[in-house]
Amino acid sequence: MEMTAAPDYERGLTFEKVWAALKETDRIVKESAGQQEKLKRTMEEVAERQKETERAMKEAAEQQKETERAMKKAAEQRELTDKQFGRLNNRFGEMIEYMVVPCLIGQFRKWGFTFTTVHQNTVIEDPAHDFYTEIDAFLENGDKAMLVEIKSKPTIDHIKEHLERMEKMRIFADGRGDSRKYLGAVAGIIFNQNERRFALKCGLYVIEPSGDSFTVTAPEGEYQPREW
Repeated sequence: MEMTAAPDYERGLTFEKVWAALKETDRIVKESAGQQEKLKRTMEEVAERQKETERAMKEAAEQQKETERAMKKAAEQRELTDKQFGRLNNRFGEMIEYMVVPCLIGQFRKWGFTFTTVHQNTVIEDPAHDFYTEIDAFLENGDKAMLVEIKSKPTIDHIKEHLERMEKMRIFADGRGDSRKYLGAVAGIIFNQNERRFALKCGLYVIEPSGDSFTVTAPEGEYQPREW
């Protein structure tokens, strides 16, 4: 029988080489499987972190909504409180005016003023000079007029506003041919020393409680009563 030669690719192959190739292939397959398993775990971890992030974002959104609801409720409560305080402050101011005004003519008489009339809540409006104001107590006679600002607790700003009111009243009076001298006073239930000194320094009379009534203090010494 005639023998045929083995193919070229079989030449040089040995059992050891084939075995080595199989082992290398097996190693590569196992290594690839390990990498795939590691990739799978990594993807699972990423997915879990994504879920945790979504949960955290959802909780944050809920907290934001709750904060907004609380802020809205607080704003509504503050608005209600402001309205109630405003009404109470107005009523308190009215009570102060009721107590102060009847004493004014007699108290100012001690300082040589003979005011014949006193008006409460006088409204002055002068569109030509963009001037509008309300005077708590307006005492007057043929020669002088006294503008009294009444506050439960006067502040520096209240006093400055009254000084501006006096300046504008002078302009208003001149425009009406009123040549009387205008004077100013500030009345308060609680008068702190700084505000009291500031008012007197500015030439304003200070009206404050004294026993069952009120007393008037005039600027004196270096600071004299101011006339407008």
